[in-house]
Parts: sequence; structure tokens; C-alpha cells
Amino acid sequence: MHSEQTKFPDFDFQAGEVLLIDKPLRWTSFDVVGKIRNSIKPLKIKVGHAGTLDPLATGLLVLCTGKKTKTIDQLQAQEKEYTGTIHLGATTPSYDLETEIDQEFDISNITPEQIKEASKQFIGEIQQYPPSHSAIKIGGERLYEKARRGEEVERRPRTVIINSFEITDITLPLISFKVVCSKGTYIRSLAHDLGRALHSGAYLHSLRRTRSGDFLVQDAYGVMELVNHIRENKVKEI
Repeated sequence: MHSEQTKFPDFDFQAGEVLLIDKPLRWTSFDVVGKIRNSIKPLKIKVGHAGTLDPLATGLLVLCTGKKTKTIDQLQAQEKEYTGTIHLGATTPSYDLETEIDQEFDISNITPEQIKEASKQFIGEIQQYPPSHSAIKIGGERLYEKARRGEEVERRPRTVIINSFEITDITLPLISFKVVCSKGTYIRSLAHDLGRALHSGAYLHSLRRTRSGDFLVQDAYGVMELVNHIRENKVKEI
């Protein structure tokens, strides 16, 4: 992330900017968009993001302002890279730490070799079920809204592409990984499915988006770093 001595460009939010933000833990993607939008008031400028990050994920969130919002679909379609950890030996309804553990498994006989071998079956074009606690809409309502009411939801598989799924460290129950994948991939589902492939259970313990297309998280601004700069400097008028 940028340092205190960040040299900010001469932003023109109306003409359009692509802003790279390092999303903090527990912020929603909409929280970030709202914070940036409010900071550039009173200018009535569109602000949107090119790919949601779950509240429990951190890392690169690509924002577009003004006329650059027309490029959101194009930016959103780009390849993504993530790092994170998977907790092996337990499951949660949300496939991550948002909900409590609902089942536990004995993992004493699972070897690092088995874990690495199991991960290989997810490389390439695969069918993936989104988590029931996800923002996908069915019948005009988001799945997580139905799930929080305890309603059963019919989830349809979607085709995604996993270009690489590298196991970088195994210190059970945690498995560290790096994934390069297509738009629409749920890393929570990948964690859950890896657990099933090992005849066990697993959930996503932590996640960080490190790249989106050619954009890198190390080039991103902190949310408040950028907001404070905008507030302290006059934005270019329309």
C-alpha cells in the first residue's frame, strides 16, 4: 500500500478515474464506494466497483468514477489472483468465518501429499455451486437474505476457470494457498469443495485479493488515505 508520502495524481473524477483501493477487513465493497462517493461531494459523480469482495476479505478493490464507470464490465471480467488460508477439518454454513462451525472432522490421517493431490482436480474449467450465503440474486432477492432466514435455496452450478491453485504452506488445520481464476469464482466454494474432496470438511479462514487484471494491490490506496487527500484538496470542478 502507498506510504504517507504518497504522490497523488491530479484527479479528475468527472472525466473518470480508475482508483485502486486496499479494502479493509469487515468493510463491504459498498462501504468503500460510499466513502469515496461522499468524499467527492458536492460533485454528483458516479462511483462503482469492478468486482465485489466479501466483508471478511481484504485486498484489491477497483473503483471507477465518472465516465470510467462505463469500463466496469470490462474490468470486472479480468482474471483475479488471491492468497489466503483454508481451515481443514470443519465446515460452516457460509463456507467462511461469517457463521459458526456446524460440523467437525478428524484430519489426523490427512497428509500434505493428499492435500496437494486433491487441489489438482480443481484446475481448469470446473462447475462450482455458489455459497448459500452469497450476493447472487434468485427471484429478485439475494441468497444470503434467504439463508439468514433459514430458508432452503436452490443453487445452480456455474462454470468458472481456475488457472492455478497452488498450496503454498500446510500447517494443519490451516492450508495456505494462491489462486488465479476467472470472474465469478467463489474462493469460499473452492475451500468447501477441497474439504469434500479430502472426505472431510473445510472453510475459508482468510482471503486477500492481490491482483485484478494488470492492477496490483501494492499499488492501491488505503481508503482513509485517499479520502483524507480528497477532502484536503479541491477536486477538479466540472
